Amino acid sequence: MVMRRRAVLLVMLVMTAIPLVLAGCTGNPLERVGRPAPPPPKLTITPAAHSRDLPTSVEIGTAVTDGKVADVVVTDANGVRVDGAMRADGTSWMPSKALANKQTYTAEVTAKNDAGKAVTQKTTFSTMDKPAKRTVSNLNLQSDQTYGVAMPITVSFASDIPKDARAGIQRRLLVSTDPPQPGVWSWDENGRQVSYRAPDFWRPGTTISVRAALDGVPMGEGSFGDTDRTGTAKIGNRVFLEIDNATKQMSVFKDDVLVKKIPVSLGKSSTPTSSGKMVIMEKHESTVFDTTGSPDPYVVTVFNAQRLTWGGEFIHAAPWSVGEQGERNVSHGCTNVSDANSEWLMETTRIGDLVTIKGTEVTLDQGNGWTAWNVSWDEFVKGSALPVPADVRPASPAPGAPASGGPPAAEKRPADKPAAPPTPSSSSGGR
Repeated sequence: MVMRRRAVLLVMLVMTAIPLVLAGCTGNPLERVGRPAPPPPKLTITPAAHSRDLPTSVEIGTAVTDGKVADVVVTDANGVRVDGAMRADGTSWMPSKALANKQTYTAEVTAKNDAGKAVTQKTTFSTMDKPAKRTVSNLNLQSDQTYGVAMPITVSFASDIPKDARAGIQRRLLVSTDPPQPGVWSWDENGRQVSYRAPDFWRPGTTISVRAALDGVPMGEGSFGDTDRTGTAKIGNRVFLEIDNATKQMSVFKDDVLVKKIPVSLGKSSTPTSSGKMVIMEKHESTVFDTTGSPDPYVVTVFNAQRLTWGGEFIHAAPWSVGEQGERNVSHGCTNVSDANSEWLMETTRIGDLVTIKGTEVTLDQGNGWTAWNVSWDEFVKGSALPVPADVRPASPAPGAPASGGPPAAEKRPADKPAAPPTPSSSSGGR
């Protein structure tokens, strides 16, 4: 009898222990109840509600903690949705084109976190009337073109841009490349031109897309940008021209192979050619050089002319100086070559090819042309109005190392006052 009671007690103890073991496999329910749920995102947006007279370039600023922006819906007074997209850094939503003047808009921004928690904020604002002053701009990169590997992207302005307006403008200059090759924008000292390049020359075959979204952007002194400009272009093969005053010879490199040497005549001592790194900006089968009103006036038609500077230095055919080419300098600052060699060059070169001239009496003024390659990368990035991204911050090169793996570096230039780029014209007085 005692044995039977002990057996029953043992069975009861075992049956009582089983639920405790099973309960242990599922975790402590008290712990689950005590674990706090993740908080919803914290979202702040701009412009502030009921803001008035904003530039038509206004963006929807977003600041999010504990989440990220999931959706932005901007509508006009009629409820029509405005096209746009978030910037890559997530700081703001940017319309695909400038908003309309004197209109009211509503922005609704939603942010979410990984737990599905969401928060939404709205703001309503109105834009300014049409501005009385517009600053005309120009983008040098045109769609459906093929350029040389040294092609800088430049945006030039009809008037000087004050320093306090440059960062806002620079944020509206958007560049993408395929394959990726990040670069930096750099301003000329007077603010007439801002240029974009990578630390090294573009890779052949690269596609470059640019949007200068300047319509309605504040340009300083009560002026606003004139319009948006876009361009998508390709990069061709590597072509470099080196001109040495000591030998009066031009060396032409194609895909890093010397393919031709051409005798030249450069500027005489009273009108010397500039030494430096410049880029072919224009190519003309024929153009008129007109220096009427200068101390040395002349009007002449030249053929196969390739512009190097805003100041009027070209490579061009000069049959009248063939006897001096390779021997002495007789030009007004241009690089003279024969008819046959000028034709060959026109067929070989592209806009965007690098031309390096060395050994002359003067150095190239920064800003006198597309001079992005006339300074080192360390110097170039100093012209940015925004912080330089970490992936393109300069590293100190070895002393005497050639810049960017191209032709030899140009002579160091003095800190001259930069030249202001005029509107390009085929008749603006070559030398």
